[in-house]
Amino acid sequence: MTSFSALRSNIFSREEKRQHYGSYIKGLTAYDRHKKFMDDYAHFYPANAVSGGSAPIKTDMDTLRETYRFIRTEEDDSERTWEQRLAKRYYDKLFKEYCIADMSRYKESKIGFRWRTEKEVISGKGQFICGNRKCDEREGLRSYEVNFSYRENGENRQALVKLRVCPRCAYKLNYKKEKELEHQLREEKRKARKRRRKEKIEHRSKRRQTSQDTSDSDEDSSGEERSRKEKNERRSRRHQRSEETEDSRENSSGEERSRSRSHASKSPGNDEQTRKVSRGVPSTSSTGEPVKQPGPTDDFDQYFEGMFL
Repeated sequence: MTSFSALRSNIFSREEKRQHYGSYIKGLTAYDRHKKFMDDYAHFYPANAVSGGSAPIKTDMDTLRETYRFIRTEEDDSERTWEQRLAKRYYDKLFKEYCIADMSRYKESKIGFRWRTEKEVISGKGQFICGNRKCDEREGLRSYEVNFSYRENGENRQALVKLRVCPRCAYKLNYKKEKELEHQLREEKRKARKRRRKEKIEHRSKRRQTSQDTSDSDEDSSGEERSRKEKNERRSRRHQRSEETEDSRENSSGEERSRSRSHASKSPGNDEQTRKVSRGVPSTSSTGEPVKQPGPTDDFDQYFEGMFL
């Protein structure tokens, strides 16, 4: 028969274990309790423990990440495993009229979309508040229908989704197209400036060419006028010289006539000679030789002799 002291110690140990379980183990959640048991198992039974400490644990969130589909098909619903049932139950609780967008990587043209939860529908997020996850703008919202291309379960898929965003987030949504449009506008402006610069250069060259042509024509006209003036001066000089020679000839002929008259008055035989000259018969001297009639050169020589004598 056991002694009273042994019985008392046994009772006290059982009561202590019961109190420890009620105050510590029972107050933990199912996950924390499971984790503690696994750690105690690895600590007290190291030979049978999994290498690397505590064993890997697969939660419901991990299961949802593996089995969730953005748009479920009949094939997905045909499987009746508990993972698929969990994903189907979560999918049915989502509201699929408008989407919520994650634009943290919009510069890389990578935007994420998800359906709204019940809490977001009640607060108006995505419909009366900007659909960007980090934006709370309420003014100037506009609806967009976006072709969402994504990769899921190793397959490339597409879906048309509706999104309501503010103007600032709309620029982020169409960032690539906006940048392409800005680049195109800059190229058009650059080409327009280049075309205007080229037209200015051509216009200046034409003006210079026209000015050179006008200057050349002015020079040609001035040269022609000069040549005309020189020709006129030469003509006037020639005419003046011819008039002077005619005057000198008339003077010399008058002097010869006066001389011949005076000589005729002295010698009567000269009358016949003068008559013959007037008739065109060559006159002869007393010796029988023809008398040489004075020519224009003789008149000119006599004129110059008279000038110097």
